[in-house]
Amino acid sequence: MTAKQTIAALGALAHETRLEAFRLLVQRGPDGLPAGVIAGRLGIPPSSLTFHLQQLMQARLVTQRRLSRQLFYAADFAAMNGLVAYLTENCCGGGAAMCGPACQPARTGAASRPQQKTA
Repeated sequence: MTAKQTIAALGALAHETRLEAFRLLVQRGPDGLPAGVIAGRLGIPPSSLTFHLQQLMQARLVTQRRLSRQLFYAADFAAMNGLVAYLTENCCGGGAAMCGPACQPARTGAASRPQQKTA
C-alpha cells in the first residue's frame, strides 16, 4: 500500500458512521451484507449509507457486488491487511523481534478481556 492509498483509507475511516460500517463488514466476513441490512443495523437512512459506502469504496476498503436486485458490500481484507502492514512495517526500526508484543496488534473488546474463573 502506498502513502497516498493509506491516507485515503484513513480519511475514509475517520468518520464514525463509516468506521461502524467497516467494522460491521469486517465482522461479517467475506460474504458481506446487503445495503438494507447495513442501514438497518446502523440505524441510518439508505441514502446516507450509500454516501458512506461510496467513500469506503473509493478508498478501496469495501467491495460491492450485485446479487439479483440487491447490492452486497464486503470488507476488502487484503486492503485492510495492507493498511495495517503499512502502518506497522517500520515498528521498532523494522526489527519487530526486538519489541516483542509491542508491535503486535492488540485485541479490543470482550474478546481481549481475561476470562473470569468460576468457583
